Amino acid sequence: MERAARPGGPTIAELGESAVLARILPRLAPGDTTLLGAGDDAAVVAATDGRFVVTTDMLVHGPDFRLAWSTPFELGWKAAATNLTDVAAMGARPTGLVVAVAAPPATPVAVLEGFADGLREGLAVLAPGAGVVGGDLSASSVLTIAVTAFGDLEGREPVLRSGARVGDVVAHAGERGTAARGLALLFAEGTDPAGMPDAEAAREVRARHPELVRAQVAPEPPVAAGVVAAVAGATAMLDVSDGLARDARRIAEASGVGIDFDARALGPDLRVALAGAEDHGLLATFQAGTRVPEPFQVVGRVVDDPGQVLVDGERAGADGWDPYAGWDGSSG
Repeated sequence: MERAARPGGPTIAELGESAVLARILPRLAPGDTTLLGAGDDAAVVAATDGRFVVTTDMLVHGPDFRLAWSTPFELGWKAAATNLTDVAAMGARPTGLVVAVAAPPATPVAVLEGFADGLREGLAVLAPGAGVVGGDLSASSVLTIAVTAFGDLEGREPVLRSGARVGDVVAHAGERGTAARGLALLFAEGTDPAGMPDAEAAREVRARHPELVRAQVAPEPPVAAGVVAAVAGATAMLDVSDGLARDARRIAEASGVGIDFDARALGPDLRVALAGAEDHGLLATFQAGTRVPEPFQVVGRVVDDPGQVLVDGERAGADGWDPYAGWDGSSG
């Protein structure tokens, strides 16, 4: 994966919107289903049976990422990854992204070029055939990224959170807690003496723990597993972005069931596995007796305890990521 140097060169304000877009758009590739890409007022994307799924997500400097810790390339990669898994969680194949960026005028254009490169390469690796089909560029005091992702159900019914039934098995694909461990290291060691994110300190953390930091700043979720699960008959599914326990509760509440995790299946660090956020794995349920497809691993079962998350039959907490919990408004 590319690791671009910290950018310099002209700023967005120095070049202006048109010139900036002229440098960014050639770095992005249209998707296989793109009938009309960037350049008009809207894109046109094909869908197998006229139905498609759509989702949107935001990344804001401060609560969601720190440029002292992430390169622009990694930020583009993560912007793609976090949205692609939402499409995958519906059992759809990602087809395209629309990306809006609001950036401070003093931002070097090279930041947006690196961001575009990360978007392109993230799509190429995680969702081959999908592309960026449009977007917008505006000014803001804080770097803010909004991504809308589209997916093709290819004639299948969407996999909902509300389909789990008592007796189903619970299975998970992807990392469990790795991104959270990387983030904890950055907060503990990737800061200056005043506790603010520091690029040099972060580089030292990367050198010692490259896999953990990479899992946080540029995750590689199992996007293709969404279609695999849908074809195998998944009864419910969602993207695990806020922590396994918190997101499992969402299936439990939507389906009117309980989710009982097997502690041994979750691994030795149970707390991090349950509460660690931003791995963007997929949590799915399958009817008992179904051959659970790879890369899913069975981690529990669906029980008759509506709205509850348990571990080995005991109530579990719902710790995880909440963007408003403890936020002080700083974009440090």
